[in-house]
Amino acid sequence: MKPKSTKQKWNFNPKLRFTYVFLSCCFFFLAGHFASTLISQDFSGAKQKARQLQSLKEEIIDLLPPGKTGDDSITVIPFQVLSWKPRALYFPNFATGEQCQSIINMAKPSLKPSTLALRKGETEENTQGIRTSSGMFISASEDETGVLDAIEEKIARATMLPRAHGEAFNVLRYEIGQKYNSHYDAFNPAEYGPQKSQRVASFLLYLSDVEEGGETMFPFENGMEIDENYDFEKCIGLQVKPRQGDALLFYSLFPNNTIDPTSLHGSCPVIKGEKWVATKWIRDQELDE
Repeated sequence: MKPKSTKQKWNFNPKLRFTYVFLSCCFFFLAGHFASTLISQDFSGAKQKARQLQSLKEEIIDLLPPGKTGDDSITVIPFQVLSWKPRALYFPNFATGEQCQSIINMAKPSLKPSTLALRKGETEENTQGIRTSSGMFISASEDETGVLDAIEEKIARATMLPRAHGEAFNVLRYEIGQKYNSHYDAFNPAEYGPQKSQRVASFLLYLSDVEEGGETMFPFENGMEIDENYDFEKCIGLQVKPRQGDALLFYSLFPNNTIDPTSLHGSCPVIKGEKWVATKWIRDQELDE
């Protein structure tokens, strides 16, 4: 007669087994979700740090004593680098909608067909069609509302180029079909003759949205092949869409004061809507008032 075994057999109830498996799955799911959340927060934090060169914290900053012409506060103006060839920067929400509309209102009564600075051998007749917008010039001192004064002061801080180096605002309107073929803002002495000063940078403040077309374009962005066969009417390369209140800054000169060939730019034809822009050209020398 065999002795009874002392080992006890475990017989799981099927319902209990299902409950055990279900609870185990829930545990591992919640643990995995918690871990993935921590990892994603780490990665998103890393991406955020990569997008910001400096994180501004809400704390008291011990500022240095400024010089006679300096500021006693910190200025923060958000911007995005669009290109290094040419040096082009984008400033979102640089001006308010009210400021933009104010500039449009003051410019409308004085608009005239835009003109060109002519090179040797050029005439108004043989350059027709290159620039078809209408525009006018106005300085901050002529604006009694103070809007242009505030915009000009902000431009000086964004560009770090003194206000005294800036030309008057050139306010432009482009209607359907109007455009400006590719050109340089700097004046090559070989083509235009000796220059007392040179345009270092251009600051474009977009005063209106454009439904379609009207982009500011740089056909040779990043050093594309440049040759004399290029069609200056083409709308190619880096294209910046006009949006009311946004601004674009690009430099026409290298730091050594020579013309950057990739700063060639133009205004694509407006296809739908109307384009308004205020341009501020900034020179390498202080201008006479």
